[in-house]
Amino acid sequence: MSNNATEMLVSACIRFLQAYPPFDRMEGEALRFLAENVRLVHYPRSALILSSEMGVARALYIVQRGKVRVKASAGLGHSEHSPTNLGPGQCFAIAALMAQRPTSSAYTAAEDVFCYELPASDFFTLTQKSTVFNLFCTQYIAGLLKQSQQQLQLQLAQRAGEQRTMNSPLASIVKREPVSVGVAASIRQVVELMAASHLGSMVIVDDQQQPVGIFTLSDVLKRIVLPGTSLDQPISSVMSPVLQTLPMAANAHDAALAMAMHGIRHVLAVDEGGRLKGVISERDLFKLQGAGLRQIRHAIDAASSLEVLQHAREDVRQLSLTMLTEGVGAQEITQFISTLNDTVTRRIIELNLDRHDLYGIDWAWLSFGSEGRDEQTFTTDQDNGIVYICTDIMDRELTQLRFLEFARDVNADLDQCGFPLCKGNIMASNPDLCLTLEEWEERFARWVRTPEPQALLNATIFFDFRPLYGRFNLAHRLRLSLLRLTRGNPLFLRMMAQNALTVSPPLGRIRDFVTGSDPDHPGTIDLKKYGVRLFTDAARVFALAHDVEATNTVQRLKRAAAVMNISSDDLAASLEGFNFIQLLRLRHQHFEQEHGRAGDNFIRPEELNEIERRILKEAFRQARKLQARLKLDYQL
Repeated sequence: MSNNATEMLVSACIRFLQAYPPFDRMEGEALRFLAENVRLVHYPRSALILSSEMGVARALYIVQRGKVRVKASAGLGHSEHSPTNLGPGQCFAIAALMAQRPTSSAYTAAEDVFCYELPASDFFTLTQKSTVFNLFCTQYIAGLLKQSQQQLQLQLAQRAGEQRTMNSPLASIVKREPVSVGVAASIRQVVELMAASHLGSMVIVDDQQQPVGIFTLSDVLKRIVLPGTSLDQPISSVMSPVLQTLPMAANAHDAALAMAMHGIRHVLAVDEGGRLKGVISERDLFKLQGAGLRQIRHAIDAASSLEVLQHAREDVRQLSLTMLTEGVGAQEITQFISTLNDTVTRRIIELNLDRHDLYGIDWAWLSFGSEGRDEQTFTTDQDNGIVYICTDIMDRELTQLRFLEFARDVNADLDQCGFPLCKGNIMASNPDLCLTLEEWEERFARWVRTPEPQALLNATIFFDFRPLYGRFNLAHRLRLSLLRLTRGNPLFLRMMAQNALTVSPPLGRIRDFVTGSDPDHPGTIDLKKYGVRLFTDAARVFALAHDVEATNTVQRLKRAAAVMNISSDDLAASLEGFNFIQLLRLRHQHFEQEHGRAGDNFIRPEELNEIERRILKEAFRQARKLQARLKLDYQL
């Protein structure tokens, strides 16, 4: 073909494309590149243009003439999808190209169709040449993200609705096996068991496990203390006879009515044989009605016992679930959880200060890890420490002992309130984490000066610190000291970047995802280790290198982007990817806990619907982009 004929075809293609978005706004050089590299292909009526059976998408398709019928696969969470039509100027296979996977829909010629087809390699070149086209593709992915979030919200809303209605059967309200004792048990045994199990009531059963009585904390005063009853007496002598039992199939309305009619606070759920299966309290019914933020905060601030704080922790979880169903973003929910968990921690600290003399000492309680980043989910343990000032007139060892005794009590109370003790002993009761300001500064300086593997690991945990209680200015001074150390130490930053690159996004060349080899969790992806960590590690390096005081990953990325020339579109894509992974973690942990499991971060990709799989793969690609920036900045 002559040069004149080629130029005529290119010009005709450009004129056609300029009539349709996003090509009407595309840069001239990029538009010409597109026109020069496409080929025009004809498909007769009913011909299959593209489907998942054809393998990984090989080209971008732009309809030049005719109509293309699109039939989405059933994997999107629906059994049937109404087909839609694409007309001239419309594109398809964008998401499949960007994720380098087969398409999730079938594209068929509804009539004679002509398509411009751009090979995959030229497609990626075009995204680099054209900011307009790159944004168009990014927004397309963002649209899929919105669809996925809507599906998540619908699913969670349905489950929350089932949980929160007063029509719920008692079987769905009973969350744990009932604790009971026989009629021959002594009062002492029962009271000790109630204290050890943090129970407000105890059911007494006969040899057939049928309830015959109930004993509550309010009975202790009027039936034991005031009359002077011996603790060696059998519990049957002070129990209240069981007045109300309901079958497991009865609902919450039935339980509420029974409590109102008989002036009682507990109803016993039994099976068909009359055997005890659970205890329903007034508080269980209250939870079905839901608790608001103001009520929870007030309950925490006014709490005078651990029992109240234990209930408040459960209310935090329930309200967080409600926020998920109402479409609140993952960033806001994790910050909400962290904020209310902070409030619980502060109240526990205040209750323990009444028993420990720390008057006259400047100190602060620090949080590390996910709590230090304001990114706690439903499953979290303790990561905390203490920083204090030891003046010349104070005995350093004696002062530390006072703090350690105080910290042990706080850590124990936090454990009882749903914050498990840290298996790695990253707690304020550890002498290595209860230090003066100078000792913390020296420790940080040693890690920065000598970035051996353990020092780098410590940096990923302890450099994400945040004060929860006490003199916040001590944490601020420690933060400024840390930033002075890191900004002038390129070797440390390079080693931190290299450490961040030791974990790669679990993307496969053949399969969509690479699952872990952990024998305890086969066929899964750890969304914390291979998802969230990729973003938090990169954000931490960016923050330490550019004097960003924030510890929250989103805030670190936003503030660092302003000085690193990261475009707003790339930043938005990174944040969407990070928040989507967090959203999946929250949903998975909730479902795990709903089935009586502890709640972890291991998801099975095959259990996700097609949209979720698309977006998760795109989220991992965004993490890969952040890692590419680390490689570029530190020549790794």
